[in-house]
Formats: sequence, structure tokens, C-alpha cells
Amino acid sequence: MNRTLADLDRVVAIGGGHGLGRVMSSLSSLGSRLTGIVTTTDNGGSTGRIRRSEGGIAWGDMRNCLNQLITQPSVASAMFEYRFSGQGELAGHNLGNLMLRALDSLSVRPLEAINLIRNVLKVDAFLIPMSEQPVDLVATDTQGNLIHGETEIDAMKEWPTKLDLTVPVKATREAIEAILDADLIILGPGSFYTSIMPVILVKEISQALRRTPSKMLFIDNLGIELSPAGHLSVDQKLALIENEIGRRVIDGVILGPQSDSSGITQRLRIQRPLDAADVGYRHDRQLLRQALEDAFQALH
Repeated sequence: MNRTLADLDRVVAIGGGHGLGRVMSSLSSLGSRLTGIVTTTDNGGSTGRIRRSEGGIAWGDMRNCLNQLITQPSVASAMFEYRFSGQGELAGHNLGNLMLRALDSLSVRPLEAINLIRNVLKVDAFLIPMSEQPVDLVATDTQGNLIHGETEIDAMKEWPTKLDLTVPVKATREAIEAILDADLIILGPGSFYTSIMPVILVKEISQALRRTPSKMLFIDNLGIELSPAGHLSVDQKLALIENEIGRRVIDGVILGPQSDSSGITQRLRIQRPLDAADVGYRHDRQLLRQALEDAFQALH
């Protein structure tokens, strides 16, 4: 009898921002058997302002994932999603980011702050920061210049010749445990250089991805990224991921009909319409869930 996603004990999704949130929400019926490992290098918008003022890890991607996992609207969820308007010092700040930063200050570790918010918002899936130590992303351009921060890297005109973290950081212990215990690991979609790669640049995480016996899937973006990664083929993205991990680990790819799938060999390929009716460059949750189900069954 074929196993389905509903039979799995642990599914792990890796990435950041809207992309990871969309994957997590499409698989939310797995409840506490679903774990997201979230990038924490964002330095833009409300998150960047909080980091410059208060320090700590970047909370924006975590907040985005939590927002998409809220299934029971409440006063707490409305507060968590509230964004200040006007011209004052709070203008543009998201209250969820401020709440997470405040809880982090009151907690022993950032993961405790996340779990407190999960309980308040009645989110069953686990969310784990890639590291609980503050760190930024740094790229090297073709002239050898260092480009610091996600927003600056996304604005580069050419591919970076190198991508790294500003300092080596320890992976969150629970993230390593989740990867090694996973039945299925999902990478993407999302900003390639600034949502997916930062997690893989944490050495302990790339080592765990090299060691895990789990099947691994990569989900490509539906739209073309407005960043240097917009010019990368899917095959080039897989090569960059696997070069960092140290071996071929990705068993299958899930693509929209417009993706360039040339060069993808000896891997499962699921290519079909996946776009949401309201926002074409976002994945439809049900179509994505079905594509993940079909990919998992084809690999087993």
C-alpha cells in the first residue's frame, strides 16, 4: 500500500518569507508533524529597523510563516498581523515583529518566544529559526566587493561569485534533529539567494542535509525573481544548493509550466500549473499539496 503525506511522522520545510509560509499552510493538516526551518538574515523593512535598534535575529520571515498558519482568527491574530500607519516612529512596523522581539527579550531563547506565540495563535506546526544567534548575509560581486545584507544582495545586477554568512553561527539544535528525523524535506520556493541559501549556509544544517536518509524535493518559484537569481535556471539552483551541501541530495523538483527544466536529469520532475487564482506568482495551496503528494508517492 502506498504511503501518503498524511502517513508521515515528520515533514520538514526549509526557506523563508512568503514561499515557506505557503508550503507550510498547504501542509497545515499535518499539524505538529510539520516543521519549518526559517531563515533569520532579513535586514529590510520593519525587521531591519528592529534589528538595528534592538539587535537579535530577524523576525520577519518567522512572522510571515505564522501569519499563513493562523486558522482560527482572533483578537490575538488580528494584533499579530497589525501594521502601524501614519508618519510617526512606529509607522511601517508590524506589531507581530515587535511582539516576537519583546517575547525574545523575556525568554531564555528565541525558540521559546516562537512557541509562546504559536500557543497564543493556536498554530500546531513547529517553526524553528535556522540559528538563534544574530547573523547577516554577505555576497561577493564580480569585482571582489563585499555586499552586506539581504536587501542589498537582492538589488545586485549580477550573480554573486560567493555567498556567505557574516560570521559562523550554530544551528538551532531542534533544526538538526528535525532534519535527521524527517521522512520528507522540502526546499523552497522563495528568494533563492536570500531565503533558501542562508539556511544551507549554516554548516551544521548543510552537514545534516548531507547525512539525512530523507527524500528531498525542491520547489521552484512560479514568477521570475527581481534579483540576480532571476537569471538562474533550475538546474543552476540545484547545483549551487548541492555544492554547498557537498553531495547530490535533491530527488525531485516541482515546477510551474513556465520554468526552464532543461538540464534536469535523473531526478523526478513534476511540472504543471500551480498558480493561485488571486496572485499568479504564488502557489495555490491545494495544487501545491497535490503536487507534493504526487512527488512523494512517485519517490516511494
